[in-house]
Amino acid sequence: MTQLASAIAPTTIHPVTTPADQELFLDVPHHVYAHDPHWVAPLRSSEAKYLAADNPFLNYGSLQAFVAILDGKPVGRIVASVNQRLIEKEGYAVGLFGFFECVEVGAIATALFDHACDWLRQQGMTHVRGPINLSTHNRCLFLVDGFDSPPMIMMPYNPSYYPQFVEQNGWTQARDAYAYRLDLTQALDPKYEKGYRIACRSGIHFRNLHLKGEAFWQDVDSMYHLFTTTFADNWSSTPRTLEEFREEAKELQSVVDPDIFWIAEYEGEMVGFFMALPDYNIALKRVNGRLNIWGILKFLWYRRQINQGRVLVICALPEHRRRMVPLGLIYLGMTSGTQKAKPYRQAELGYIYEDNSPSRHVTEATGAQIYKTYRAYEKVL
Repeated sequence: MTQLASAIAPTTIHPVTTPADQELFLDVPHHVYAHDPHWVAPLRSSEAKYLAADNPFLNYGSLQAFVAILDGKPVGRIVASVNQRLIEKEGYAVGLFGFFECVEVGAIATALFDHACDWLRQQGMTHVRGPINLSTHNRCLFLVDGFDSPPMIMMPYNPSYYPQFVEQNGWTQARDAYAYRLDLTQALDPKYEKGYRIACRSGIHFRNLHLKGEAFWQDVDSMYHLFTTTFADNWSSTPRTLEEFREEAKELQSVVDPDIFWIAEYEGEMVGFFMALPDYNIALKRVNGRLNIWGILKFLWYRRQINQGRVLVICALPEHRRRMVPLGLIYLGMTSGTQKAKPYRQAELGYIYEDNSPSRHVTEATGAQIYKTYRAYEKVL
């Protein structure tokens, strides 16, 4: 890092406007994490979609990406964005930063933050929050504790010096969130099975997610309306469009394990769901962000080693919680995954915001323990 630090003067930061700029933007993480044993490269094609002109986000928002170049190499990046739906929800002009990556040189980080904040001021923003990659439905928050293990699927990861960078630039803590780890080799508390049986007796029907044909899309549309209703008040969150939700579902359709994806219905209507995914990061770590022919072959080979999963969402309509829908979903999701020929040995639950007491209570009652902490920051412009 001494050589980099002595060469700050030639560092240039410019907006991403051309395909060549975009390639440099996508290259940045590979320089930042070149020697990090825990980093899992995001799929390059997936990251590129966020910068594409047909990104549905641009129907209600705007963004500008920046990349830092030092001696011809991309060493930092950031995206400033304005989500008009978030502004309407919160009632003030709050912009976002996300997709931040930077080598361990504070001056480069400061310059990136300055460029993002200047652009947001030009858009009329008075506050800025992040890291949020356009929406809290994408990767967001910085890891601040728990750097001793790789991230699970669809979870953020960053070097330990990122929080120091933002705090040195005048940002303050906005919200913390926790990821919990649960040992699935230990028996689940009997109250979850009891809750499942109470739910069944009260008229709740449980089944796995449909994975094919029109039945899959009917499930997706039902989950969209259920998710949008249940999580309407989530911090810094705005509803996705049905188009966005369907596009995400299409990407996940081929990787869902129905043993750990459960639906709760009452009188034929979906009233809850338990969404978990195998930790495909175990296989994705081997493909270095590219699913070309060799990447696909590696992915198919190493996915056989997956022995853990991540619980993304446990959702139930409030009026059906008294029927023990959450406990029933947890019971099925956690126990079904351990009865496979190659069972899951542990699960990650979350993340869950620090002030979400109901979700934290349900999660901690399983015996799960906090093992990673994440943080969002804010700043007045």
